[in-house]
Amino acid sequence: MTLAGILANTSITPNIPNILEDLGQPSSRAGILVASSPLPGIFIAPLLGVAADRFGRRNVLLPCLVLFGVAGIASALAPTFELLLLARFVQGIGSAGLINLAMVLIGDHWSGIERTKIIGRNSAVLTLGLALLPSISGLITEVSNWRWAVALSSVGLAVAAAGTQALPDVRPESVGDLREQLRDARVVLRQPVVLAVVASGFLLFSVIFGVFLTAFPVHLEEQFGLGPGARGLMLSAPAVGSTIAATNIARIRGRFSLRTVLLASGICISIASLGIGLPASLSLVAGASVIYGLGDGAAISTLQDVATSAAPAKQRASVMAAWVSGVRTGQAVGPLVFAAIFAATSTSFAMVVGAALFAVVAIFFAVGPINERAIEATASTLSSSERAQVQ
Repeated sequence: MTLAGILANTSITPNIPNILEDLGQPSSRAGILVASSPLPGIFIAPLLGVAADRFGRRNVLLPCLVLFGVAGIASALAPTFELLLLARFVQGIGSAGLINLAMVLIGDHWSGIERTKIIGRNSAVLTLGLALLPSISGLITEVSNWRWAVALSSVGLAVAAAGTQALPDVRPESVGDLREQLRDARVVLRQPVVLAVVASGFLLFSVIFGVFLTAFPVHLEEQFGLGPGARGLMLSAPAVGSTIAATNIARIRGRFSLRTVLLASGICISIASLGIGLPASLSLVAGASVIYGLGDGAAISTLQDVATSAAPAKQRASVMAAWVSGVRTGQAVGPLVFAAIFAATSTSFAMVVGAALFAVVAIFFAVGPINERAIEATASTLSSSERAQVQ
């Protein structure tokens, strides 16, 4: 489910110049091409979260997977740029319920350090997919064309078929009527830790999608003359760092505080963006990409763990949906902003702007409310609230 959820964009990113050229579009439209898929998730993800808490995970996940796969096929067949945007928008509705509900399933079945470990493994799959799938997509385009690469998204249909066997048909405990459910979710979402982790997801994915998935492929073509296959391989370089960080996140969290891990990840991403943007050789760009992967793998898995830990089971899907809504907003805003920046200036300048932005994020990690004590206080507050409601 996690891999399917990221295919909408990882199948597109290394092929952006090819798609725009084939459909007669300027490079400035790269932003809207990338943003068209995550955009609906801003509004749909919260609705899917409420539905999953109310009607069960399986009953929401399977339709999302089917819609995602069908829209992926439509994207591959789109004859015009406008129809491609429409198909990707529909696909974004389906993907809005995948990655977040995969995390909800983990939260439902594991707890404590074991949950951190499983989240780390799932995040390793996420970051590895973000890194490796572009190279696969680029190579497919090299030997055929971009439409076959985009058709990779049809795997959602196969995942849906497997999900009918793997996902338990279990409905959650009673959450009361819809008004009570929304009221309880609102109490959780107003907690400072939850608000901070949603804001962090927005900022993190603004840079990931704006800098590394929109500006970076164009930068590789304009500065180094790389084709789709080579661009895909360069976009895969972060897989080394992200896999190391995400698979070892439980061990890292055992030795360092939550705030330290997030601060270090923010510094890594900022340094990487600066290193790619400054005049450099391809080998230095590849090294900076590995550093980016280290920060990316640590940050994503840690923020997902915090979002999962900060919510009681009855509101877990709603909280994760709010996190994904923040992420989707970043995925939509980042490409549009950074495409406008490099269209007006250069891709190098856009990378430097990304470095400056994430330096600010690192400062937020250092002084913000995301820490172990705040999470414990939030859990204690919510438990007291629930006891008061029962009484």
